[in-house]
Amino acid sequence: MKKFTLGTLTFGVFLASACQNTTGQNEEAEKLAKQAIEIHDEIMPQVSNFNKHEILIDSLLQNLSVLKTVDANLDTVEAREKFHTLKTNLESATDKMMVWMKEYAADSTDVNYQKTEVERISDLKTEFEQVKYEAESLLVSFKK
Repeated sequence: MKKFTLGTLTFGVFLASACQNTTGQNEEAEKLAKQAIEIHDEIMPQVSNFNKHEILIDSLLQNLSVLKTVDANLDTVEAREKFHTLKTNLESATDKMMVWMKEYAADSTDVNYQKTEVERISDLKTEFEQVKYEAESLLVSFKK
């Protein structure tokens, strides 16, 4: 029969504790990963709308002279500036989403990594909501 020493017993308790801690961390990381994906899934469909807005903006920019004939009060310089800014914001938000998707490691069990990614995608959601509002506000009178 083998002798159990205090050191062997302590090691066994430590090992059991470490396994439980790892399991808890894995569960928390999985929960955070699920949260990140849920936020992604909520905002990702807006990318196609952003692309449609960009196409509309391109058309409006090409036809500013026509718009001026319809609305003589239209400041074409200001309109061009607003359209360019909005298009840049739409492209930026879309690009950030593509980068996030490329870089995100959903299977990571690092809790701090997953917390950071939930924060990143939450910030991106805020940006998407802001750009969506800007687009709807500026483009509402130009949609058919």
